[in-house]
Amino acid sequence: MTGVIRTEKLTKTYGSHRGIVDVDLDVRQGEVFGFLGPNGAGKTTTIRTLLDLIRPTSGKAYVFDIESSADPTAIHKRLGYLPGEFALYDRLTGGQTLEYFGNLRGGVDRAYRAQLIERFDLDPSRRFREYSKGNKQKIGLVAALQHKPELLLLDEPTSGLDPLVQQTFFTLLRERVADGGTVFLSSHILSEVERSCERVAIIREGRIVQVDRVDALRDLAHHQVELRFDGEPPVGEFAGIPGVSDVQVEDHLIRLRVFGPITPVLQAAARLGVTDFLSREPSLEETFLAQYGRESAEVNRGSAAVK
Repeated sequence: MTGVIRTEKLTKTYGSHRGIVDVDLDVRQGEVFGFLGPNGAGKTTTIRTLLDLIRPTSGKAYVFDIESSADPTAIHKRLGYLPGEFALYDRLTGGQTLEYFGNLRGGVDRAYRAQLIERFDLDPSRRFREYSKGNKQKIGLVAALQHKPELLLLDEPTSGLDPLVQQTFFTLLRERVADGGTVFLSSHILSEVERSCERVAIIREGRIVQVDRVDALRDLAHHQVELRFDGEPPVGEFAGIPGVSDVQVEDHLIRLRVFGPITPVLQAAARLGVTDFLSREPSLEETFLAQYGRESAEVNRGSAAVK
């Protein structure tokens, strides 16, 4: 696959304050790439650097193999952008706003724009200041999509959208990719990354901590396991298995949490005559929280040891 976005040790600091540090990304043509992290992690700073809205302190960013600060106009012609904080001219109607952005690009396919307006169930005759948060977001999405860009840079794109509109949005993303487009989707909502992205980078405190396929990230998480026995549950047999924690007993039932491979638990359960077994696959959200929770616990234990 051709690389669409590439960064090399991209770093941005604001005086003594951290922005992003040594961010390395490689986004390929034709994929939906998730950029995941809590608020304040550095997602928006990274996107603004890609767009040359801010300049990096060090490192480089390339979009379409063009260095971001060398020719940003050439880059902007080929992409659609939705910022995380979207505000426009209050007195213009939604239709006038979309016409304005279309004219800046030398015109767009009006039929396609009308189709987008209809699919988002948007009233373009109202003034921008009269729109709800969700309808303002729809205007931003149509503005980003209406010229059929090669690359979409979307910063928290589903903010304010109801579930039905979110379904329409994700359908449009799939259509854009089917037409050869690429999507870079920044979010702190794990469920939307899980349902739409092929690969994901997790950023925390300005640094990339993980880049992998969405499916592979689930292997980092814990499984919630329930084991039922006819007699007294053999708690001690499971408590000593590596990766097992939070063992609880209730009547003939054992509940436990398993980090990493679940095979040793399955083997022990079969050997001890389990009568019922339930393992719940973790969501990406649980993966994210479990990973960060373990890191925080390790940091806390390290601090306690130093003291």
